Amino acid sequence: MSPALIARPHLELGRHPIAMEELTEDITRQHADLPRLTTFLRTAQATGVRTRYFTRPLYAQTVAGDATFEDRNRAAYGDALEMAVRAVPGALDNAGLALEDIDCVITSHATSWTAPSLDTDLVRLLGPQGLRPDIARIPLGTYACAGGAQALAQAHEHIAAHPGAHVLVVVAECLSAATYNPVDTSLESMIYKVLFGDSAVACVVSGQDSVHGAGPRFRIDDAWQYVLPDTRTVFEGRLDSYGLHFDSTREATRTIGTVAPALREWLDRKGSQFAPDFCVVHAGGPAILHHAQSALRVDNGPDGEPRTGPLRHSWDSLEQSGNLGGASVLDVLRRSFDDPAAGDQGVLLGYGPGITVAACKLTRT
Repeated sequence: MSPALIARPHLELGRHPIAMEELTEDITRQHADLPRLTTFLRTAQATGVRTRYFTRPLYAQTVAGDATFEDRNRAAYGDALEMAVRAVPGALDNAGLALEDIDCVITSHATSWTAPSLDTDLVRLLGPQGLRPDIARIPLGTYACAGGAQALAQAHEHIAAHPGAHVLVVVAECLSAATYNPVDTSLESMIYKVLFGDSAVACVVSGQDSVHGAGPRFRIDDAWQYVLPDTRTVFEGRLDSYGLHFDSTREATRTIGTVAPALREWLDRKGSQFAPDFCVVHAGGPAILHHAQSALRVDNGPDGEPRTGPLRHSWDSLEQSGNLGGASVLDVLRRSFDDPAAGDQGVLLGYGPGITVAACKLTRT
């Protein structure tokens, strides 16, 4: 069977770093009359995010302003595409490949609506001497936070069907245009205002073990997809005249924890309890990381803290960049490249609206 080998991902962040203090000051200015604002902000600050990066300044109309849906949608897509184009060359360098070597492109983008989308526009902008017009295209439009994990699962399946193929994975999200909308004032939306950041991450998954790029690889040994029944309204996207919104209930983080039995059944299905040497988990927030640690049955660090344990790269990504949506798990994978020893086995895990889950078993080559 053809291997599916992941080269080191390349990350491009939005160009404007925004500190937590800037956001809380702006939220206080915009929502000074909101009941329980102090409580809302205290909960939001507990996310642990120190800095996130926006494609546009905080005071831009499509971030903290009153831009129309049309303007927000146009900005979100244009900015995501620009970051995606910037991310691809670094991913190719890490894989030791050129654009013309790519046989398939898998994209994930959920923060605007457009047709055609990233897959087609990447062929347009990176061709005609680059991506071939006849490459396979797999666009993932609604996976959102699960997009990165789902894209790797799809790459694994594509290589199984097309041995030796080189697959380019690109995930780009402009979350500032969606989650920092001033019309959103619930507790959950206040958390989202400080939690999310903008980025694009690209990586190459190769079906050939003879390719030599910069450094080792992670091999995808198995992939898993799951939809938790009756959770559509627990976490979902919504469009209205003001733009795109992500809504969730207060049960959302608790509900994510109920995925654990199904995840464990998949991990342990060969008859022995799977004990990961490393974990690559979507940095969705503290509650998600705590639930994932419990489901994966891994300990805290030597000092008894989860932030120094097997999920430390997820905690670092969350603190330094915020929740990057579907790109988050690929950023955590990028940060994880220098740690495991050859032969170490681990799990890559992403959660998204629905509630949907995608996961991969990985081996460090």
